[in-house]
Amino acid sequence: MPDRKLALRMNIGCRISHTLIQPTPLIALLNVHYSRFGDLERADYLVTHPSVPLESYRDGFGNWCTRMVAPAGEFTLMTDGIFRDTGDPDPYFPDTPQHAAEDLPFDTLVYLLGSRYCETDQLSERAWELFGKTDQGWPRVQAICDYVHNNITFDYMKADATRTAAQTLAGGFGVCRDFTHLGIALCRCMNIPARYCTGYVSEIGEPLPHAEDDFAAWMEVYLGGQWWVFDPRNNKRRTGRILVARGRDAADVPLTQIFGPGTLSGFEVWIQEVKGKRSDLINT
Repeated sequence: MPDRKLALRMNIGCRISHTLIQPTPLIALLNVHYSRFGDLERADYLVTHPSVPLESYRDGFGNWCTRMVAPAGEFTLMTDGIFRDTGDPDPYFPDTPQHAAEDLPFDTLVYLLGSRYCETDQLSERAWELFGKTDQGWPRVQAICDYVHNNITFDYMKADATRTAAQTLAGGFGVCRDFTHLGIALCRCMNIPARYCTGYVSEIGEPLPHAEDDFAAWMEVYLGGQWWVFDPRNNKRRTGRILVARGRDAADVPLTQIFGPGTLSGFEVWIQEVKGKRSDLINT
């Protein structure tokens, strides 16, 4: 099979700081997912300040996790890499069929169940009212994305780490993780496996003005024998989407998990197109 043409180069990374009152165990999920590691021209190794010993492992979803004990005071985690991509937008195959529930592979069934932020039991009746007569498969998932996108207002100032899919539907507002949780829950109610993804989404090709770079959330759904990207928040095909971690919902993939008291004191994310040749970046 010929290699993909990797025409787009992006500088990706983050800098996250916490103020801690005591030595505190911490787990970080900040590195590019193993499925895209081969597309890193310069690896996005995790570094800390002050420097501490790091242990890495894969969790039950295959995500690359790094464990450490952070000292008291200001503690910063940082990644910075060069990522190569085809530059193609998210795939679009509207004729992709839906599986009957009894025919789904065993490893997809966990993504039909309710989870911390996706209450299928509370949303099932509403989901069937809204989407029971839509065409199955890709058109049904797209109808769900259209509904979430059109009925939920994005409001960054109302971000709430405890908001669930049912609460998002009732309130009518949220941030990208809330759009995603609601889309996932509605898909699961319709017997379509759906899982939560977090990572980078570039603003390449998008009209100005651009929002500040940030980590994003989207979902993958299982149709026609494979997983496909859908993005209820943006509801359009985007260029430069880079997976970091996936799970049942956001509870499975916190960017940083702190096992003790602490305050987030700094948060910066970057994903920018890099112009020039590879040799131009050796000393950057």
